[in-house]
Amino acid sequence: MNTPDPQDLRREVEERQWYHTLELAPGVLTPGWFDTRQVAGELPIPASLDGLRCLDIGTFDGFWAFTMEGRGAREVVAVDLLDPRRFDWPVNSERATIAEIGKRKGQGEGFEIARRALGSRVQRMEMSVYDLDREQVGRFDFIYLGSLLLHLRDPVRALERVRDVCDGSLLVVDSINLPLSLAAPRRPLASLDGLGRPWWWNPNLAGLERMVVAAGFRVLRPPRRVYIEPGAGQPLPAPHPRLLLRRRGREALLLGRRGSPHGAVLAAPA
Repeated sequence: MNTPDPQDLRREVEERQWYHTLELAPGVLTPGWFDTRQVAGELPIPASLDGLRCLDIGTFDGFWAFTMEGRGAREVVAVDLLDPRRFDWPVNSERATIAEIGKRKGQGEGFEIARRALGSRVQRMEMSVYDLDREQVGRFDFIYLGSLLLHLRDPVRALERVRDVCDGSLLVVDSINLPLSLAAPRRPLASLDGLGRPWWWNPNLAGLERMVVAAGFRVLRPPRRVYIEPGAGQPLPAPHPRLLLRRRGREALLLGRRGSPHGAVLAAPA
């Protein structure tokens, strides 16, 4: 394996936006929108995936795919959509918004830079979660589905497609509505956005669990809340009392103090 030149690698890192925080080489860290390194140690991902075939859905820059590979997976497949026009856009979305979000993701260059720098063998396929089919991708022993359901018009249908290719277990880690989770810990509820951007259903923790069960899975352990820290690439407003007056301001304060609230659900086909 050819070791990338550190200066060339730093230049590639600096030339684009990153979603994940990845250590590509000693002293070379991508300025991700989120930093998932801490939460990776808190989630129920087996410490050893030796001999298992794994799938990362919505891989983006590939953090979870490379994590599973690093834990000994026999094979890792990563799927993602690179064409922003195929995202679940509400009909009132503006072209400028589509272009801006598409620019942030690019054509998956971050994944390719990381795969090359890490000497990874992860296979990436351009595919929607709605199109998962065992005849095309096979079946998997462990599947990671992270921070994707929020962006889907039909999250239960997506989970049904995941079930079709799951031979072992599925770990869903997705955004949750924290106020609804605290106010109604046992009642499945969700808020709906759907205005101008591909942000749709934001369930409470019970709602996220119900989505998984409704798609034909059984939950293997009690779901839990986790917080994903913002990365160096995510600008945060300076703390100020006026932020408490608006919902998005309160969310920004929570993000800066604790991280983005997510739910973690470990399940297997029922």
